[in-house]
Amino acid sequence: MIYFDSNATSAIDPQVLDAMLPFFRERYANPSSSYGAGREVKSAVALARGQVAELLNAQPGEIIFTSCGTESNNSAIESARRICWPQRKRLITAAAEHSAVLEPARRWEAEGGVVTRLGSDAQGQISLAELEQALAVGDAALVSIMWANNETGVLAQLPEITQLAHAAGALVHTDAVQAVGKLPVDVQRVPVDYLSLSGHKFHAPKGVGALYASSRVRFIPSLLGGGQESGRRSGTENVPYLVALGVAAQLMQQHLANGTEERVRGLRDEFEQRLLSAWPSAVVNGHPTQRLPTTCSITFPGLVAAEMLLLLDERGLCCSAGSACHSASVHPSHVLEAMGLSAGHAASTLRFSFSRFNTQAEVDAAVPLVLGVAEKLLALKGDAGSCVESHL
Repeated sequence: MIYFDSNATSAIDPQVLDAMLPFFRERYANPSSSYGAGREVKSAVALARGQVAELLNAQPGEIIFTSCGTESNNSAIESARRICWPQRKRLITAAAEHSAVLEPARRWEAEGGVVTRLGSDAQGQISLAELEQALAVGDAALVSIMWANNETGVLAQLPEITQLAHAAGALVHTDAVQAVGKLPVDVQRVPVDYLSLSGHKFHAPKGVGALYASSRVRFIPSLLGGGQESGRRSGTENVPYLVALGVAAQLMQQHLANGTEERVRGLRDEFEQRLLSAWPSAVVNGHPTQRLPTTCSITFPGLVAAEMLLLLDERGLCCSAGSACHSASVHPSHVLEAMGLSAGHAASTLRFSFSRFNTQAEVDAAVPLVLGVAEKLLALKGDAGSCVESHL
């Protein structure tokens, strides 16, 4: 199998798995227990918190462990609502956000708030002028803009967005689920108030995430009960997964320092260029440079992405068409539509997403697979001939 779908989920690092296993077996005590075994486990949770904080250049006390990025997004938005209402009832977000922000935005409206949804330009970024205009109304509670788009990989202008929002008295949240671990994320250089991350996007297991909540701002919890996470998220800690998240964060920090970002970018760029050279009508979606090093959203006009997916799957290549978070079905991409692209364009688009586990050999094998599938589908459409070299 060639796995080019790491934006959907990434492979667990073997070192992460090894770190988890003792906490399923002999180190199973409750970290809230006062005896030695419990204190030992509590220390492991504290170590993990520090490792995640270091990846973000945050303080350990600013890290709240959650079950996933979706919970983190919901918790940040709900906290801002409780803090800011009724004086400020506007949420500013983008039409191209993940559903884990768009759905809470709909609830924000249903409960009496106001939501401004910013569009995207042709390269996938919001208009700062449009944001400034929305902030000028003076009633914004929260600006929630994702750091990196899950479909196109396009990076938001977070430094400028944060500066504008804070100048207008609004809090800032970023869904950084796709960014953390794939490129440097520093909450001192980009002083957002809340930041969401998810472990399974950077080689930890599914079912664990974190919310960075800056010490500068209040946080009102959604889950109450036992007072865990310093009262910010009650519930007995999922210790093996928290340990895994911490080790994954530490490993990603090491790999980023050692040039992994550029190595992965090189694989992605070569993959794109070889496809574009062999199939001239293909189009890469998103900003040419302000994009995750891992992500390639590419359109093959006139072909059907759903059909390409089936044929690629048969040949052992995993990728996706749009976001994988809703269901196994292919659905129109609201991200591409927000960029002004047609439904037909979106229906012809595949997303390939890389990780540090991918290799040059996989790129060499994948390019002819993709081109061969594209040529086969073109031939089935009844075209007189192909303008590309045969790869079947």
